[in-house]
Amino acid sequence: MSRHDRRWFGARAERLTAWRLFWRGYRLLERNWRCEIGEVDLIARHRGELVFIEVKARLSTDIARPEDQVGPAKQRKLSRLLDAYRRRHHVSDDVICRFDIAAVVLDERGKVREFELIEDAFGYRD
Repeated sequence: MSRHDRRWFGARAERLTAWRLFWRGYRLLERNWRCEIGEVDLIARHRGELVFIEVKARLSTDIARPEDQVGPAKQRKLSRLLDAYRRRHHVSDDVICRFDIAAVVLDERGKVREFELIEDAFGYRD
């Protein structure tokens, strides 16, 4: 798969995830929020909580499940991104934050074969 195809594929998975989250009551605040540390796929509000959503997509589950790609290093990076976002947007320490993972399996044409949302997938990592 070329770099262009991977970008299209990833963007498609993020759009599909944003749409499904909307129907589950999430209010999208940011898409592809960036800072010097890195990027967060989606940031939303859900049931009063600030939610950082990592979208992981695959064409097949033969090799590994999409959510298996969010290991300890990625969890630490997302935790640092959460800290940066809170500082930049003056989010109070009283606001509950969590990390969700959207695991998406698409076919070659970009149609969803499987979608799983893992709420509160992991805790804050130092």
